[in-house]
Amino acid sequence: MRIKVARIFNTYGPRMHPNDGRVVSNFIVQALRNQPITIYGEGTQTRSFCYVDDLIEGFIRLMDSPDDLTGPVNLGNPGEFTMIELAETILELTGSRSALVHEALPQDDPKQRQPDIGLARARLGWEPRVALRDGLKPTIGYFDGLLRGAGRLSLTRLPAITRSHALRGSALHQRPRFG
Repeated sequence: MRIKVARIFNTYGPRMHPNDGRVVSNFIVQALRNQPITIYGEGTQTRSFCYVDDLIEGFIRLMDSPDDLTGPVNLGNPGEFTMIELAETILELTGSRSALVHEALPQDDPKQRQPDIGLARARLGWEPRVALRDGLKPTIGYFDGLLRGAGRLSLTRLPAITRSHALRGSALHQRPRFG
């Protein structure tokens, strides 16, 4: 049996659920609604964000890799951003008037989360290509359309995205297999 293990890091992009609890979706929804953006602690903790199309390409390359590469292989973007930088970028891209509000930092919140993608670079010839700002633009557009379309509906009651909808226009249909 062929086995491959990928370890993914903070993936974002269109088709995220607005209430999934991740920082990118939280900040975008808050900004589009001109609600205060919640920053935990001072906002100096860093995270790395990988655009979904880059992640899919990494999965494809991993699945097409030789059998001796089982993993785990880190698939993520090693570029780091503070929570303040992420919030300010989203505010700029949305044109939001949201204020930044600081809340207590949870005890278990790591100061830094950054993948070492050396194995993916060396064995898969893979590294992310989409810069955070470039990936946030279509993600914000998706959320903006979702929120406008939802109107008075609760975002927790939005219709499910089917597999065919999720794959339409994604990297799975646009990039060749590697191997």
